[in-house]
Amino acid sequence: MSKRVDSHQHFWKFDPVRDSWIDETMQNIQRDFLPEDLQPLLKENQFEGCVAVQASQSEEETQFLLDLASKNDFIKGVVGWIDLRNENIEERLQFFSDQKKLKGFRHVVQGEPDDFMDGEEFRRGIKALKPFNYTYDILIFHRQLPAAIRLVKDFPNQKFVIDHIAKPDIKSGSIDSWKKGIEEIAKYDNVWCKISGMVTEADWKNWKQEDLKPYLDIVFENFSADKLMYGSDWPVLNVASDYHEVVKTLEDYISKFSIEDQNKIWFENAKEFYKL
Repeated sequence: MSKRVDSHQHFWKFDPVRDSWIDETMQNIQRDFLPEDLQPLLKENQFEGCVAVQASQSEEETQFLLDLASKNDFIKGVVGWIDLRNENIEERLQFFSDQKKLKGFRHVVQGEPDDFMDGEEFRRGIKALKPFNYTYDILIFHRQLPAAIRLVKDFPNQKFVIDHIAKPDIKSGSIDSWKKGIEEIAKYDNVWCKISGMVTEADWKNWKQEDLKPYLDIVFENFSADKLMYGSDWPVLNVASDYHEVVKTLEDYISKFSIEDQNKIWFENAKEFYKL
């Protein structure tokens, strides 16, 4: 059994106002999710650790995740939030720079206008990451892929990873414009991709493994095993599935791959990308 690390999950103490995106359709995740909830799931599925990713946009949350990471050895890295548009961005990055487990940052761009990543202030923030060797997680809907392509092209030395395979509309089965964007963005050497968050883009109640297959085929065709990493998107996955099922879906898909390629997807790529 190869080593495994979950490159994408969240922790929160549920706050109905701050976490208003967790609406009534997601009642089963309207509660706290903390390290003691995740650790048994990681163990049962042979994962030795995880990367905790921001869910709300505040430095307080970044600090909260770093505090959890300092007390829990299995949290190998944190992707926090920082206001990339702040004119004192370098100063804020400097403030966090002694935090060894802080690996990179993310902004919930899926909730922003489609041209958000073209903005001058945002790009100044992206430019500031490289001297600190921070990564950037791209969280978008598939319609925002053109802006993401412009971003990764203009910052060839910045490491980017696409979260949730850029959220194609798996539920409706539409694939073409997403596919075109994936084919284009995968050409850039500085871009990785997370196999995560797929079940929540599918039909929550009725999805089957074969619904995901055409999308997996395309990301594997374009990114190859060298640039893909597994992420559970726990606990959000609970609205459509459970931890074991999501792991099993990928296990089944890559079961015919070489052991070396399976190791890359479960462990090596995340380790290299985030310097875990």
